[in-house]
Amino acid sequence: MQRVIKGITVGMALLVATAGLSAQGMAEKTVMVGGAAMYPSKDIIDNAVNSKDHTTLVAAVKAAGLVDTLKGKGPFTVFAPTNDAFAALPAGTVDTLLKPENKKKLTEILTYHVVAGRYDSKWLMDEARKHGGKHELATVSGDKLWVVLKGSMLTLQDEKGNTANISTADVYQSNGVIHVISSVVMPS
Repeated sequence: MQRVIKGITVGMALLVATAGLSAQGMAEKTVMVGGAAMYPSKDIIDNAVNSKDHTTLVAAVKAAGLVDTLKGKGPFTVFAPTNDAFAALPAGTVDTLLKPENKKKLTEILTYHVVAGRYDSKWLMDEARKHGGKHELATVSGDKLWVVLKGSMLTLQDEKGNTANISTADVYQSNGVIHVISSVVMPS
């Protein structure tokens, strides 16, 4: 009888240990952005609000009324400019865009940074390679944006010819993927 109880106890201990390892193996693989973990189980907005590097972007998304859209099913690929990217714009640009009377222009700029679909860096690189190093993307704003392969680095090119480096790629979200970029891109 003791042997049976001991066997059950050892078996239960192994079962509990195995369950713990399985749960740990299934833990989310996060990427750190702006000092915060980005969880693949959370949506774009729920992750972005925690990044100290994206407070300007979050404020702009709120001012443009795009929170519900980016919390939606998607999927979306978002090219997310950092606070430094917004700060590099001409003085007063961000303050002017955040005014209620400029909501339409702000919305156009922000939706220029969004592409319908979930496109990770591998897909972007493959498409750029297939098209001679440069692949055209249709943005949610209805404009064009190009992903350009420079060696092993991905950059974006806007309609004005300006570029932005993709500094952190493949930040997966429940409703898409974010690529952090170094500059604000602008439609023509």
